[in-house]
Amino acid sequence: MCGITGWASFQKDLRTSDTILKSMTQTLSKRGPDDENIWCSEHIAFGHRRLAVIDLIGGKQPMKKIHDGLNYVITYNGELYNTEELRKELQKRGHSFTTQSDTEVLLTAYIEWKEQCVEFLNGIFAFGVWDEQTQSLFLCRDRLGVKPLYYTEQQEGVLFASEVKALLAHPTVQACVNVEGLASMMAVGPSRAPGKTLFQNIEELRPGYAMRFSREEGLRKWPYWQLQSRRHEETLGETIEHVGFLLTDAIERQLVSDVPICTFLSGGLDSSIITGIAANRFQQQNHQLHTYSIDYEDNERFFNPHSFQTSTDTYWIQKMTETFKTAHHAEEITQQQLIDLLVESVMVRDSPGMADVDSSLLWFCREIKGEFTVALSGECADEIFGGYPWFKDRTTGFPWIRSLSERSALLQEKWNKKIKN
Repeated sequence: MCGITGWASFQKDLRTSDTILKSMTQTLSKRGPDDENIWCSEHIAFGHRRLAVIDLIGGKQPMKKIHDGLNYVITYNGELYNTEELRKELQKRGHSFTTQSDTEVLLTAYIEWKEQCVEFLNGIFAFGVWDEQTQSLFLCRDRLGVKPLYYTEQQEGVLFASEVKALLAHPTVQACVNVEGLASMMAVGPSRAPGKTLFQNIEELRPGYAMRFSREEGLRKWPYWQLQSRRHEETLGETIEHVGFLLTDAIERQLVSDVPICTFLSGGLDSSIITGIAANRFQQQNHQLHTYSIDYEDNERFFNPHSFQTSTDTYWIQKMTETFKTAHHAEEITQQQLIDLLVESVMVRDSPGMADVDSSLLWFCREIKGEFTVALSGECADEIFGGYPWFKDRTTGFPWIRSLSERSALLQEKWNKKIKN
């Protein structure tokens, strides 16, 4: 992943804003440890922290491209899975490329199709493009919101970033609690109301939305895609074949990288499917896939089966590694390590999350980063395929929603009153 941030203003000359942009960009260092750059012009300033995955030299950002004598500049976090298809189509339309990066392909797609470029993108992304022709900033977020994008409108223009902390680094942005956001966090956290944050006047661009900021129109945002409910008319056999194709296509497209790739392997259905498909592709290329699992100190000793988890992961992980002949790494986190990272995991998220789950994931990713830059995981697949018990037992709902009284007890009485009002 990378970290992006920016500032668009028609009231202030931003060519002298490099110090502010640098402060905002540096807050995103954990997202992009490989490189940092800023770019400032009269009405726009971009910052970028890079995690280099594709075209390590040519993919530097912010990236500028000149077309018909006009400048177009992008700051981008994400990955396009149809980069080569888009490149060939754009070359047919007369465009040329100087790098192998998906960043240049995305910027060129905007130059060719403007706002409609989102219709051609297959991937996960959050990006901002400065359009010199229209003197406007175009912001966009992927269909399911895999990549984050926050923004705030101030008197001196619009600010955006991958994380809230980058916005708070700007001198005009105040860290004031939003009561509606706080109520949402206490009720359904770690989920939250779409587009809302814990901070006043700071919003999240919703998944499948785009936004444009210009002198004439000000701030305008709109949905370019939304999930549609349709009657399922395929047979069981057709469904199996169709889902298998979609999963294989999605996973194999994510195996394109100029840096080492591995997979998470918990033994569950989602990570096992990803590992199986990835291992098969690696074997076709005479490579061995590396897999990683995490366990908690003394888990085997104290584990008690329950409806949420009927067995430990060990048996299923071993079955997968033996079947697909992966090079497996079993990592174990101590209780003290889990505790030590609780505060930092909240800081990384900019809000309270899932406590020990977040701190263990932070530790796990750091362990993997010693050898691998990219790891594929099955995060959120259970929500799609109904992998948890509460998806089948509709009377229970999400477990954390049933703990509302316990959550409320954590707040001071004055905040409880504000939320209720």
